[in-house]
Amino acid sequence: MFVYPHIDPIALKIGPLAIRWYGITYLVGFVAAWVLGRRRAARADSPVTPLQVDDLIFYGALGVLLGGRIGYMLFYGFDQLRENPLNLFKIWEGGMSFHGGFIGVMVAMGLYGRKLQVPFFRLMDFVAPLVPIGLGAGRIANFINSELWGAPTSVPWAFIVDGVPRHATQLYEAGLEGLTLFLILWIYSSKPRPVMAVSGLFLVGYGVFRFLVEFWRLPDEQIGYLAFGWVTMGQVLTLPMLIAGITLLFLAYRRATVS
Repeated sequence: MFVYPHIDPIALKIGPLAIRWYGITYLVGFVAAWVLGRRRAARADSPVTPLQVDDLIFYGALGVLLGGRIGYMLFYGFDQLRENPLNLFKIWEGGMSFHGGFIGVMVAMGLYGRKLQVPFFRLMDFVAPLVPIGLGAGRIANFINSELWGAPTSVPWAFIVDGVPRHATQLYEAGLEGLTLFLILWIYSSKPRPVMAVSGLFLVGYGVFRFLVEFWRLPDEQIGYLAFGWVTMGQVLTLPMLIAGITLLFLAYRRATVS
């Protein structure tokens, strides 16, 4: 077993300015998406040009940050929001939802796609392989911040946190939703695929990985398990994504329209 080292969440402090690892990992995700997007946009079948990737990442970043925070407060912190609506803006206290960020990105891509007159799913197929690196980086930030731990366990790879061995579910998700999902999507999308197929595969891959890890990850304390002593809010929010992904893959190959 490993002993959790209790990493300082502040990476660098310059006077009153504190640069947190959480912010750095978000920056890593956006930069990685920009670099990969530029490379992907050089392909003949790309719906955007390399220069347009700059604005695409800007729109996407707004969608992630706004959607992630609003989603967290609605899905996991609604009582706090109801008590004081200003809690929505207290991002330094933590709290970002993937599902909210995902909705935010869809809205942002819908707006940017309309501006470019690019069909929604052609743009989402382009964006999907750019996302997992940021997801993985965000989970590493969760590990650094010592949040979202898994249940107590006796497995040899557990981390001892305050004397209790626990599943490092943040690292499980970083490896699955981050690295593994990135490799699957990048390889799969390395040649033209039917429209909606890449988006569908992203939803299925993320849905399967997130749903499984939730069995070892403890639910948010303020919510707890929703049913049967094991159903979590993460699973409830992920199930529609999984169903939508399967549907998109079915429709994509049924229509067999290459993007």
